[in-house]
Amino acid sequence: MLVLSTWVYIYTCVYIHCAFTPTHSHIYNAMKPYNLMRFDSIWERGTGMSLLSDRNLSNTTEKVVAEYIWIGQSGMDIRSMGIILDGPVDDISMLPRLNFDGAPREDSEVILYPQAIFKDPFRRGANILVLCNTYTPAGEPIVTNNRHAAAETFGHPDVVAEEPWYRIEQEYTLLPRDVNWLIGLPVGGYAGAQEPNYRGIGADIADSQYEACLYAGINIGGIEGGVMPGQWKFQVGPAVGISAGDELWVARYILARITESAGVVLAFDARLIQQGDRNRAGSRTNYSTESMRNDGGHEAIRKAIERIGLRAKEQIWAYYFTGCHETADINNFLWQGFVSRGADIGVGRDPEEAGNGSLEYSRPASNLDPYVVTSLIAETTILWKPYYELALERVWRAVERAWRAVVG
Repeated sequence: MLVLSTWVYIYTCVYIHCAFTPTHSHIYNAMKPYNLMRFDSIWERGTGMSLLSDRNLSNTTEKVVAEYIWIGQSGMDIRSMGIILDGPVDDISMLPRLNFDGAPREDSEVILYPQAIFKDPFRRGANILVLCNTYTPAGEPIVTNNRHAAAETFGHPDVVAEEPWYRIEQEYTLLPRDVNWLIGLPVGGYAGAQEPNYRGIGADIADSQYEACLYAGINIGGIEGGVMPGQWKFQVGPAVGISAGDELWVARYILARITESAGVVLAFDARLIQQGDRNRAGSRTNYSTESMRNDGGHEAIRKAIERIGLRAKEQIWAYYFTGCHETADINNFLWQGFVSRGADIGVGRDPEEAGNGSLEYSRPASNLDPYVVTSLIAETTILWKPYYELALERVWRAVERAWRAVVG
């Protein structure tokens, strides 16, 4: 009875303290009663990283768990299953292909082809996460297997020579598990302006994913709170070619596992809240090639932007944004010299001053498939040529042939 009274007293003090404390800090937001219910698994265990370490198998067995990860039927759901291996694996060729029944129809078997290995931040030790492609028994890629086509683009000799780098920003939103409402707000309440909640709720989850990605070997560049309550973002990269998509998908998987353990819902929807003045969620993508990074690369940046603009409709079809809340107009392609929230593409001040660097593409939404975005950018800026460039090449070849005929 004494212990119960003590806990009631402590909880009452916390409630009184938080109720009369400004809510600009994520610490106070997370300690409010309606948040305490959502984050109790984190607060009871101490820090968010305890969500990762309580499954540690490194000291219990010599066998290794390989968790196979793949993209599901919707194109956004991430699925997985584990197998037990006799010992550590350090090369993708050592892993077997697996299969599963993909749907309630005839010949529904799906084959998993291992593609990339990451350290398992949940089980630790020699245990691994294995990112897979999905194929039919005949070897045809499943409809959601966009990695297959992306690998062909990134395997092209011209693309390999340019060594495209990407840094992808992934925004996401955290929601209560039991209520269809923004996390951190009283159920049925309305927060009014977004600014008082800026970067306010969910820091433990964001930090846990950050540390887990570092452990897994993902080149995660940083985390940041978003404008809308419960909205956060992380950056993957710089990563070369197809590895940017691999790392983003595994980072999403890790985040989904952590939010599940924390008892909250993870959403990658671009426009999750339809009512009121609520920010959208995007995936700004920084991009550069060898030509852009070299001295005099500003001309290569300008040419890349020009090509993307000529294929703007195709880009919008693949990954569009609305034009509201600091995003680009869906009906027009806009390029401004410096990075602008209202432009499709911007070039930062450092590249402007140095004469080389990268561009920032603002069009992709948060529910992008990174394989589609990265490969389409590379194909457009490296392999595809506008009609006038092709015409000039034809004219030049004709002149060259005529000259050779004259000189013998």
